[in-house]
Amino acid sequence: MREELHLEDILQDRAVEDELMEVPLTARMFKLFLGGAFILFAVVITQVFLIGARRHTLYERSARANMFYTEIEPAPRGVIVDRNGELLVDNRSSVKAFVSMRFLPSNAAERNEALRDISEVTGMPAEEVTKRLKEHDWRLGRLLLVRDVPHDMLVELTARHIPGVEIEPGFARVPAHPFAISHITGYVGLADERAIEEGASAEEEVGKTGLEKQYDALLRGTQGTSVTVLNAREEVQGTRDVEKPREGRRLETFIDKGLQEYVYDRMAEQISFLGARGGVGIVMDAEGGEVRALISVPSFKVDNVQAYLSGAGDPLFNRAVSGLYNPGSTIKPLVAIAALEEGVMTPEHELYSSGQLVVENPYSPGNPSIFGDWKAHGWVNMRAALARSSNVYFYIVGGGFENEKGLGISRLRLWWSTFGLGKKTGIDLPAEAAGFLPSPGWKEKTGGVWRVGDTYNVTIGQGAFTVTPLELINYIAAIADGGVFYKPRIAVESPEALQSVVRLATSTLAVVREGMREAVTSPLGTAHLLNFLPLEAAAKTGSAEVTKSRTNALVVGYAPYDKPEIVFLFMIEDAREGGSNVVPVAHDVLMWYYERYKKS
Repeated sequence: MREELHLEDILQDRAVEDELMEVPLTARMFKLFLGGAFILFAVVITQVFLIGARRHTLYERSARANMFYTEIEPAPRGVIVDRNGELLVDNRSSVKAFVSMRFLPSNAAERNEALRDISEVTGMPAEEVTKRLKEHDWRLGRLLLVRDVPHDMLVELTARHIPGVEIEPGFARVPAHPFAISHITGYVGLADERAIEEGASAEEEVGKTGLEKQYDALLRGTQGTSVTVLNAREEVQGTRDVEKPREGRRLETFIDKGLQEYVYDRMAEQISFLGARGGVGIVMDAEGGEVRALISVPSFKVDNVQAYLSGAGDPLFNRAVSGLYNPGSTIKPLVAIAALEEGVMTPEHELYSSGQLVVENPYSPGNPSIFGDWKAHGWVNMRAALARSSNVYFYIVGGGFENEKGLGISRLRLWWSTFGLGKKTGIDLPAEAAGFLPSPGWKEKTGGVWRVGDTYNVTIGQGAFTVTPLELINYIAAIADGGVFYKPRIAVESPEALQSVVRLATSTLAVVREGMREAVTSPLGTAHLLNFLPLEAAAKTGSAEVTKSRTNALVVGYAPYDKPEIVFLFMIEDAREGGSNVVPVAHDVLMWYYERYKKS
């Protein structure tokens, strides 16, 4: 029997509903609701910004990957050659192995089997394979499994047909020498997120260090591409070529391949003989700033960088460009220039070295400060002091003593800065460092007071005073070239060298040059070994005491003496006996240069 609805029942139900609907929200609930809505709105806006602005390129490529499958035909990078057109870095064909997430089995058991096969063939532990797969950003494309697949591995990979593993042709960089040029040319590696944002392909190799990085845009070729169109079911609809690969441009440098290799081999030999930690060798044109050789020992192989990440002596560190060292006595020619130009000392004025300088302590009579010389030199003038490297002479020139007025730290710093110390040279290599010029203000900030002893120490290139080898050789080049400075250059493509002139009296340069020449010709000179060369050289040695048991040995100079063509610097870390241990390298390199370029 049909049940009748009465008006009273309908009104009663409506009253209950109205009563339920009219329960008011508390102020606290209302605020929580608004706060949650605001947070949600902020998150959405942030994600829109990240997707639309900062990560636009990555997400766009990821989205396109669902519609297109792009195959890349790699382009060889441009070759790098020396000043004579000889190859420094070339390319050779190689094979690369990738893992594509798209084609890895979706079934867990099948995927684990594929990962085991990858581990067996490559020799990579299974957990390492899994870790790399998990950590890889798949928006950047496939995972590069092996950069340069050996022949036996290639045969095995081809035979097994491992799902998800793709084998493709590519190119590997081939250096002319396994170690000698590595710090100049640098190495390449897969593009990171920043490089991709700047236009590189996700699977493209870009320069990471050295010239490969400095001139990456020039060296990098244009990769060829073909596009395979997919439908929603990932079924192939067609393939078309988009672009043919084009090789990168050739990079010409001022490096002399033969000299570069000889300097490296000779320095490595001397460092090994001394049991030293490492060293630097640089040879530059005396005019123009063209770098003929630049080496850092120990070095590394550009095709196996990972093996050197924790190598003894920090082989990946470019000491020539990024190393900071006390200049030691190699700073004395510049101190002599400052003293002559400021009228603090005349060339013939003699000072006496008994082997030490004793400075009375006014706060503690009978407890003087003693500043040592490496030997007693007797009475020496400026030329002899340079030749014999008298510390006492330069203590007095720099900081004064009794009736002799010295330059003082302010004028020393001014002349150091004028000759480019404490500043980057601007060489066309990445990661260049700048030296440090200590001052009274700096010492006050560190909680100390600048005393005359500090001035004595920095005058002979010790204390907190540091330079890079490039800064040091560049100031020597200015002495060789009459006060003219050039920016050191590796590649012909580098911008025109910046040139500046330090106005010096002709007599000033003559005295300093004569002192450096006397260091070679005098039997008491610290670089006398160079006197037995068939070409005349001028030089200055240095021994920079790092600790009581560690001394860095340096020698700088130029040749030929009358018409300088090249300037040189050689430095060995922890050479024990100082400058005498590195002069033999300079001797042999100058002999090589003579045989190659001067002997008729």
